[in-house]
Amino acid sequence: MKTRARHDAILRHLRRYGSATIAVLAAEVGASRRTVLRDIASLRDEGFVIHSEPGRGGGLQLDPQAMQTAARLAVAEVFALLISVTVMRAAGYLPFASLADAGLAKIEKTLPPEKIRDLRRFLECLHVGKLSPRQDLSDMGAIDPDLLPAFEIAFLDRLHLRFDYSDAKGQQTLREVEPQAMLILPPLWYLVAWDPARDAFRHFRMDRIAQPHVIEGRRFRRRHVPFAADICPYSRLQSAMDA
Repeated sequence: MKTRARHDAILRHLRRYGSATIAVLAAEVGASRRTVLRDIASLRDEGFVIHSEPGRGGGLQLDPQAMQTAARLAVAEVFALLISVTVMRAAGYLPFASLADAGLAKIEKTLPPEKIRDLRRFLECLHVGKLSPRQDLSDMGAIDPDLLPAFEIAFLDRLHLRFDYSDAKGQQTLREVEPQAMLILPPLWYLVAWDPARDAFRHFRMDRIAQPHVIEGRRFRRRHVPFAADICPYSRLQSAMDA
């Protein structure tokens, strides 16, 4: 179980049962006592007040009045919420738009300034358009869940991204690129990147990307991406929606 999943499982258990020992939590998440102790320390650093009661019958208790859920939201998680609403709008179907907007506004207001800055920079890389009706979707697969967190680091720090890519014919290659933009043509999502090996822009379908890995120290410069006229940046789409 990955770190984030363990943290969520620990919080769920403490909310549900009120208290638990380290041994019980370790069995719940399938980790060692030492790992769970580190997880508890990390959760406390994130703003969760977790009390410890020593002695027989004691354990850990989560203070429900001190939970800071918004503070725990990562930039990539808020980004995922925003683009999910945006994609539904672009598809012309969002029956509860006002409620979704109100909820997102509340989340954004509770984020610390540094996360707001990162979120805005992340959204600057997002473009939305419409997919050609002739596009074959028969081979569309699932997107690797590790991709968006890797994008967050690569886009914000302007670092090279390496991944395995399977093309339309099923041929697999190892690619190292400069991520420049994300393009959403519902239901397909693309990474638009400068490929140094080919000295050109390339579009990579996200459902064909596997094993994404950020290359530390390999920085790049932002480039102007020549999008088609019917593709607009997220900021322009937001302005149109807010008008």
